[in-house]
Amino acid sequence: MLEPIGKHIRLLDERNGSASNPPLLGVSIEKVFMPSVANTIGSNMANYKVVRRGQFACSLMQVRRDKKMPVALLRDHEEAIVSPAYPVFEIIDENQLLPEYLMMWMLRPEFDREACFYAVGGVRGGLEWDDLCSMQLPVPSIEKQREIVKEYQTVVDRIRLNERLNEKLEEAAQAIYKQWFVDFEFPMTAEYAESIGKPELAGQPYKSSGGEMEYNEVLEQEIPKGWRVLPLSEVTITVIDHRGKTPTKLGGVWSESGYPAISAKNIKANRIVQRHTIRFVDDDLYRAWMKIPLAADDVLMTSEAPLGQLYLITRNTSYLLSQRLFGIRPDQQVQSGAFLLNWLMSDFVKAEFDGRGTGTTVTGIRQSELVQIPVLTPPFGVLSCFQKLVLPLYQHVHIREQEAHRLEDCAEIFLCTLASRDAA
Repeated sequence: MLEPIGKHIRLLDERNGSASNPPLLGVSIEKVFMPSVANTIGSNMANYKVVRRGQFACSLMQVRRDKKMPVALLRDHEEAIVSPAYPVFEIIDENQLLPEYLMMWMLRPEFDREACFYAVGGVRGGLEWDDLCSMQLPVPSIEKQREIVKEYQTVVDRIRLNERLNEKLEEAAQAIYKQWFVDFEFPMTAEYAESIGKPELAGQPYKSSGGEMEYNEVLEQEIPKGWRVLPLSEVTITVIDHRGKTPTKLGGVWSESGYPAISAKNIKANRIVQRHTIRFVDDDLYRAWMKIPLAADDVLMTSEAPLGQLYLITRNTSYLLSQRLFGIRPDQQVQSGAFLLNWLMSDFVKAEFDGRGTGTTVTGIRQSELVQIPVLTPPFGVLSCFQKLVLPLYQHVHIREQEAHRLEDCAEIFLCTLASRDAA
């Protein structure tokens, strides 16, 4: 039986007078709380609203523009503060309606479509509180709600576990990179120790064992003696560049399935994100566009909006590179994808981006500037050992990423069928 949401919720207006200094949070269109980026200098924080564990905060402004109503249920803090413009509300009786169940209902795409319908009449595309309250949802028995929430939460918990494991794997890879190429404490192989005339140091860390260092003027720091610093153009075979172009300019059209066309907004911190925005092309358009297909060990890098997000290809794939993406292919004789991924994340390269980037509204970098960026180039034997050590870590990350995608699809299907589950 459908019931209005307003029957089960009430507005709250508790203002911040606490000396405990709770965190200031915002609400994203992904419907989660996040640290606020608002400039609060000179703001009266006492006027901010308090939201407590198990309560909701939402933004009713610009729902029509964003095609979503930002709303979140506070779970990770006992209390927080939010903008005075955010309505804060709670469930009146949790024996009638679970907060988690309501949150699930508001995660559904159908909920956002209905919210957009009501927001059409708003001056700025906002949703009125009364319209939110008039929206309806099925309210099964509390036992049924608990069952539904438990099933859904099992999938969500697995997604979160995957992400935590991936973070640990990447932390391990980054720690190895730092030890080897920032602290220069890479373990010397017998061949390397022999090459520097100190065979007795085989297996020992380089720098702390007395390995010779020399100052490099380009990097403005000491590096192991004999190591080179080369422009990116000399350690890569090619840079696939479709910056500012779209595949449909070749006369093709987007498809419902086929080869996924990814752009800058789909790459973030070595992850494929915002999968709902990915469109597809057919075989003919893919072959016409991707004259050079991507291959394992290529590094994808966003060229602008935002600049410098990276993704390591760990197995052959058929992604089509759309706008604002470079595909950087290392020369396997002198470089490796795992090293380049970490090097391009370094503070040195970020400073290079700042100096070489152009643009006023957004900062971007052209290929002609990108290929001039200096790259530390250790001996091939060191790089080869590093690649063998860390590549399996990144491969496991992407295996878990694919599993997370499948689980996200299951969660989305679960939400889309929520109404029928209620009736079951």
